[in-house]
Amino acid sequence: MNKKELRTKYKTLRSQLSDEEIENLSVDIANQLLQLSIWEKSYYHIFLSIEKQKEINTEYILHILQGKDKNIIVSKSNFDTNTLEHFLLTDGTKLEVNSWGIPEPIDGIPIPEKKIELVFIPLLAFDHSGNRIGYGKGFYDKFLAKCNPDTIKIGLSFFGAEKEIQNIIPTDIGLDLCVTPTKTYNFRN
Repeated sequence: MNKKELRTKYKTLRSQLSDEEIENLSVDIANQLLQLSIWEKSYYHIFLSIEKQKEINTEYILHILQGKDKNIIVSKSNFDTNTLEHFLLTDGTKLEVNSWGIPEPIDGIPIPEKKIELVFIPLLAFDHSGNRIGYGKGFYDKFLAKCNPDTIKIGLSFFGAEKEIQNIIPTDIGLDLCVTPTKTYNFRN
């Protein structure tokens, strides 16, 4: 299937999930992450969930990161340039939901992409090769292109892998891992 078809398919699948299912699946994903040997890093980037899009509730992963005393990085979107600015999440960080429903820091301590060691990535679908698709604006592709080559890229998905995403382009940046409620896919080998 191509990107447009997959976006439609997975938006529909997500829209059919109840709030309770989203919470349970989100906890399962956090528990899968705990089984991975990814916790020796210092700087972790995480997305804050868009509730109206029925995204994975990343609050459980945030609690893990806080419990492990990690530096947590969150982003602010610039819709004029389809880019992200990154800020350290602290007890004093004020968050505001933007017009797209994305919780974002109002301001804070900026963190350069090169400092980020691991990125948890929102997505709609992914395939067995580690290709992924989001909402189509390219925010994460631009962001990941500025990270170090050894930055670990972990997708989070309620659903398993598609066989293949057609019409992948050279600027699409793939995943190292994708974690679902029941399985972790490894694309690094």
